[in-house]
Amino acid sequence: MVLIAHISDLHVGARNFKEDILLEAIRQINEMEPDVVVATGDLTDNGYYLEFLQVASYLNNIESPLLLVPGNHDARHVGNETFEEVLKEKRSILTIDDKLQVIGLDSSEPDLDYGKVGRSQQLWMENKLKDASKDDLYKVIALHHHIIPVPKTGRERNVLADAGDVLYSIVKGGANLVICGHKHVPHLWRVEDIFFVTAGTVSSLKLRGKDINSYNTYYIEDDRIEIRLNQVQRKSYLMGSYKL
Repeated sequence: MVLIAHISDLHVGARNFKEDILLEAIRQINEMEPDVVVATGDLTDNGYYLEFLQVASYLNNIESPLLLVPGNHDARHVGNETFEEVLKEKRSILTIDDKLQVIGLDSSEPDLDYGKVGRSQQLWMENKLKDASKDDLYKVIALHHHIIPVPKTGRERNVLADAGDVLYSIVKGGANLVICGHKHVPHLWRVEDIFFVTAGTVSSLKLRGKDINSYNTYYIEDDRIEIRLNQVQRKSYLMGSYKL
């Protein structure tokens, strides 16, 4: 079995950022001992250099391998350059035990809220999916912006500009799981036998309705995937359990 922990939308530096909630989530995740932790963007609120340094200090507490991708907030104020200087490359790959591969995409655009993968990065993703298929790996795509609209998030805006093309490549390339953040609302879609899962915000109080801070976990076995929503201050809920 492979266990993925998925956090998103930390918004470090915002007035509504809650350090104690983030540290508690990290404590819980470390206790789970996941094979990989994926953070899908908006790690900072303004893309400021000092915010990135704060993010790095928090993420250093995570004891598992870590894959990061930037969000639209991270690309503000030259944050698109600072991200790679302080953290990691904006697109990257992580392979776990010759069983699973996470392909991280940069969907951010400097100083803009909408997202775009872009043709060159889309081709790169297509090639990585082909390679992973040859190696018989379970294929996970991670990016910040949602590809499929998320219910209960109001008027659709700040969407992925090339969502249709990217979705076509993901389906054609045989991806198994697509994870993102951005909307601060956890949700699960199943389309073409691919699971599209959005995470809520792990540590920002910009929450809709009665939502509370949360992160997702994915338990992936040879014949089954279990997707759970973990509320930091309350309970863990099953979002879906499916045979593969």
